Amino acid sequence: MKTESPSTIAAAADALRSSNESGANVRFFGGGTKSSWGNPVDGIDVELTTGGLTRIVEHNAGDLTAVVEAGLPLADLHAEVGEKGQMLALDPLDPGGATVGGTVATGDSGPLRHRYGPVRDLVLGVTVVLPDGTVAKSGGKVIKNVAGYDLGKLFASSMGTLGLIARIAVRLHPKPPRTVTLVASTASPDALQAAAIAVSALPLEAESLDVSWSAGVGALLARFAGAAPDGRAAAAREGLAGIDVDVEITDDDTALWLEQARAQRSEAGAALKISGLPTETAKIVSAVESAGGRAVGRAALGLFWATMEGAPGDLVAQIEEVRSGVKPWPVTVTDAPDDVRRKVDVWGEPNAWTLMHRMKQRFDPNGICNPGIYVGGL
Repeated sequence: MKTESPSTIAAAADALRSSNESGANVRFFGGGTKSSWGNPVDGIDVELTTGGLTRIVEHNAGDLTAVVEAGLPLADLHAEVGEKGQMLALDPLDPGGATVGGTVATGDSGPLRHRYGPVRDLVLGVTVVLPDGTVAKSGGKVIKNVAGYDLGKLFASSMGTLGLIARIAVRLHPKPPRTVTLVASTASPDALQAAAIAVSALPLEAESLDVSWSAGVGALLARFAGAAPDGRAAAAREGLAGIDVDVEITDDDTALWLEQARAQRSEAGAALKISGLPTETAKIVSAVESAGGRAVGRAALGLFWATMEGAPGDLVAQIEEVRSGVKPWPVTVTDAPDDVRRKVDVWGEPNAWTLMHRMKQRFDPNGICNPGIYVGGL
């Protein structure tokens, strides 16, 4: 396999154009922190890395925006904007080296998604390189922008199947001066669901609102941020009156939220993403526990993650048990060993394949970009 590491967008365009003309299959590579996601891909001829595209092009602190190249480590961007009291509201687990482009391409997110939305809501504009070498731009670097087709939203979560994300304009937010977290613990899945629904219905604007469940014990975690978040945390405690939970409030909460992000990934076992409803929280965490796993989730969004450890044969059985237990909700396998991902349906019967195939044909008619990561060569 040949490796290309262009240091300019023009060089990336030349590399992709050459691959397209010769019919060489291309895989894009950033930090490699999510390289095991999707179906295992064989027959890659060229690995195009973004290690040469690491510049912060602009940081417009007054406008709360930044323009960066795709290979910039996410941690470096956090450090840069943090010096100005700002933040990029993307907090997926970063085991070291995750890039901005890779995070956008995989749609990865953490607990801040509750308030700030998914990755695509933070992307103001993109510069992408299409498989034929065309450089295309969409959006801009201001928060209000309606010009052109929104390639940023299309390429977010595209898993590198449509082309290379080369440059990204992102929306920033003020970094809150203080945070406090309410933790409501319970041994009842039904009480956990009731607590999550009760707090999510309150007009308190939580920074993050999560659930966790492991070994028969669950917790609702509600984080409030700002100059004086204590009052909102106290109001949330009052909103839980009558629900069978034990409540405490802490301002030493960094480790709690890091653990929530960490519980979305698995190094040696399997990690699953489950899309459901907040009113199905009890059913989903019970199904995950029954399969021997641990669950975390965005309480108000109906998004859950399950992690489990074991031998490959056991993992296959556990994945199928979770799928059976949470029906009709879709389950996607993210982290898992190659031999496990070859034995299960990684994507779990999605209903959008026809549309996705049409988009693939439009942007990558020769099918050279990350072929096979979805089904049917998509």
